[in-house]
Amino acid sequence: MKFYKMQASGNDFILIQATGRNPQAAGLNYKKFAKMYCKRKFGIGADGLLVIEPSKKYDFKMRIFNADGSEAEMCGNGARCSALWAYQNLLKGRRNMSFEAKAGIINAQTGEAENVKIRLSEPVRIKSGLSLKILGRNIKVDYIDTGVPHAVIFVEGIDKIDVDKIGRAVRFHKKFQPKGVNADFVEVEKRDFISIRTYERGVEAETLACGTGVAAAAVIAGDRVRRTEDRNQMTDSRKQKTENKFRIKVLTKSGDILKVYFQKEEGNIRDVWLEGKASFVFEGILKSIDKY
Repeated sequence: MKFYKMQASGNDFILIQATGRNPQAAGLNYKKFAKMYCKRKFGIGADGLLVIEPSKKYDFKMRIFNADGSEAEMCGNGARCSALWAYQNLLKGRRNMSFEAKAGIINAQTGEAENVKIRLSEPVRIKSGLSLKILGRNIKVDYIDTGVPHAVIFVEGIDKIDVDKIGRAVRFHKKFQPKGVNADFVEVEKRDFISIRTYERGVEAETLACGTGVAAAAVIAGDRVRRTEDRNQMTDSRKQKTENKFRIKVLTKSGDILKVYFQKEEGNIRDVWLEGKASFVFEGILKSIDKY
């Protein structure tokens, strides 16, 4: 069975096509497959598994399985990898596409030099200033769902944060059960530029990047900075209209800088796009998959 290894900002995936030329993939137990082959040293090694299936209405369907075998609703970096794969293998060079994910319909645009831009589902269930008791301390978090749930925590000195320890405590906090959350630690570097480190559920560790986490952090941080500025100065109607459009740069743990674009209209976050590079790492053939 043929597979592809791909990565976006250090978030790496095994991708298999469960149609057409790869009929063996259609009969797999994807949860067991992900748990086995995402293991580093024992398998191919990856943060997750991407499965490309046919769609009746859209270009294709993308399913995402975490390294622990759980199926995720959405993965921003996985979606960027899937779009790049489809551009080169499924859609014969067509750069604009729409595909299904569990969280909804994803629009994507592939550009030059493996640059991929995806439109995410509109954020929902935004809650600011939630108080949590974590490891004996009270902290404030902002909750947002950008396809998957995220808890955004603003910090100073992001490089010194014990992301695995604190992130795990946030991820499994009773307030977010039964599904849990991804924990994003965010430092505002300057206006429209932030740094992020993320503890990802399903991987159960810090990853080098998380696409939906980058979007979540950008939306929360960008809106917070603008609201603070608005309180400190008077703005005319023309400037307010311009300021409703956001473009945030986000520095990930991998060193890649991703871009997030969104608009705020009447208090609602709209038109959220995530942009950055994705790439093929290698492709190969699995010979022993009968037990899956």
